[in-house]
Amino acid sequence: MARRMEWAARSEHLRGIPRKIVIATVGAFSKTVSSFLNTTTVHNSDTLLRLLRSRPPTVPLITVSNHMSTLDDPFLWGFKGFPIFDAKLARWVLAAEDICFRNDFYSYIFRVGKCIPITRGGGIYQEHMNEALERLNNGEWLHTFPEGKVYQDDTPIRRLKWGTASLIVRAPVTPIVLPIVHHGFQEVMPEKFMFGRRPLLPLCNKKIDIIIGDPIEFDLPKMKQMAISNSHNGPTFPTMGWPSTCDGLDEAAQRCLYTEISDQIRSALERLRCFGKQILKS
Repeated sequence: MARRMEWAARSEHLRGIPRKIVIATVGAFSKTVSSFLNTTTVHNSDTLLRLLRSRPPTVPLITVSNHMSTLDDPFLWGFKGFPIFDAKLARWVLAAEDICFRNDFYSYIFRVGKCIPITRGGGIYQEHMNEALERLNNGEWLHTFPEGKVYQDDTPIRRLKWGTASLIVRAPVTPIVLPIVHHGFQEVMPEKFMFGRRPLLPLCNKKIDIIIGDPIEFDLPKMKQMAISNSHNGPTFPTMGWPSTCDGLDEAAQRCLYTEISDQIRSALERLRCFGKQILKS
């Protein structure tokens, strides 16, 4: 598909100048909205900033968060102290193809801005998941919204899609996985503001809380062995034709493994959400 524009996502595209312009412009807009037009409080920001700047160069980072508005990314990174003008440190993010890549102009801007198109409902082995793996293989930072869609009501974290878990397993170097929960962006960009539509511009004078957790520890070798064992003893499901992983996990074992990893991520996000509610009450 022409609108996927892989060439625009390359760091050497026009010597990286368009990327620097887009990242800086979007970053400045995000900083204005999150830090000046609204009040943003960030808990444990040092952990994220340390991982961005000081993790080993070959170790990738995956951040995962809840999804409360269409502008969570980039507003999530507009808090004070975040390096908004550094295009090298900027995240890659999985972005819905039907929203962000609707025409050539959008496609170019989002591609230059380090977005990877994902077809919702296209499965974990769709074409551009390989691009996400390539970014992780290069030791880069990838952000995902594993709930898979925007939820503006403040309820427990929903069952997560398996895409993020599959990236963790399939990445050549196991990524650091950092959970983040936020609250308030649903008021900055409500889905139903006037006549059932979003506002044309972000709203002001709202309170935003961003709670950054600690990295989630995964004992992948042990989890893989348990997944193989459980897949042999558990119920069978219709297969979807997934290929085996490089270490020999068949589809049934992958399903067990991705479910367990997703459940651990969901639990970590839910703990942060509950912690955030306590903060809001205090």
